[in-house]
Amino acid sequence: MSSAVSTEQGLTWLAENKINGVQVGFEELLLYRKYTHLLSNKPGARVKHHMSGQYLAKTKGRGMEFDEARHYQPGDDVRTIDWRVTARTGKAHTKLFREEKDRPVFVFCDLLPTMRFGSQLLFKSVQACHLSALIAWKAKQNGDKIGGLILSDNGLFEAKPRSRQQAVLHWLNGLQQTHNALPLDHQSDMSAAYVEKQFVEACAHLRRVAHPGSLVYLVSDFQHVSEQALQHMFQLQKHCEVVACWVNDPIEQHMPQNIKGQMCITDGKQTKQLGAGSQLNDYQRIAKQHFQKRKQDITQLNIRWLPISAGLPLHQQL
Repeated sequence: MSSAVSTEQGLTWLAENKINGVQVGFEELLLYRKYTHLLSNKPGARVKHHMSGQYLAKTKGRGMEFDEARHYQPGDDVRTIDWRVTARTGKAHTKLFREEKDRPVFVFCDLLPTMRFGSQLLFKSVQACHLSALIAWKAKQNGDKIGGLILSDNGLFEAKPRSRQQAVLHWLNGLQQTHNALPLDHQSDMSAAYVEKQFVEACAHLRRVAHPGSLVYLVSDFQHVSEQALQHMFQLQKHCEVVACWVNDPIEQHMPQNIKGQMCITDGKQTKQLGAGSQLNDYQRIAKQHFQKRKQDITQLNIRWLPISAGLPLHQQL
């Protein structure tokens, strides 16, 4: 599918659902109830905490779900002897069961200044709210508890993990109100060092509130990741399954090829002019190296990487 066709379809989708791509409406977050089939919350790794619940863990023990029979060994509970297999084989066999686990779903949604940017369809911050809403609806469908943190200029909004639809609506309301209270542009009086410190402190808090065995989604552009933040992520993945959802904008990596004359780029404080040809190629090469380095830093921590573009509707990507 060509970029022009994709953009046209995206704009049609915005108009049909009355989405402006800059602010977040409550109705557009409710829209993701019908897209839960696009997201899989099945455990992708060994369950990392021992507790009862409804998920079949990749560990064996006593529980409600039969897994297999094996030869009886000294110390096995005699109540689990499989008498039919024992009679058939002439050797004592015991039953093994697959234990069930609880797995709350926790979302970390980054709405810091660099997320308030978009060149084609949506602000990255709006796409982050859409994805956070989809995750919440999927958790409700599975009967999981849902909780999360929303990091913004105004501090940290926390929703305690709870079940039922009220928990989802509380989370969606937090997303909408937090997002729409922020300035529309990505300019901020906060220094880069202060924003980085905010991100580190939020990651540290996430470690404290994410229950062992949780499925944790990190929804961010990861522009403020430092060594300290990576250390918190490393500690988090030791007892939780973590998915890094990298929200990006197409122009951050690939400048338009049909530029004539000069093009200005800015980080909100400094502005630089780029000409066509070698300067654009250098920009794209450096941008690619930067994002590849960020991906490598996070994936080597045994964290799953899920890229999400703000230039396409979420359901078209998943």
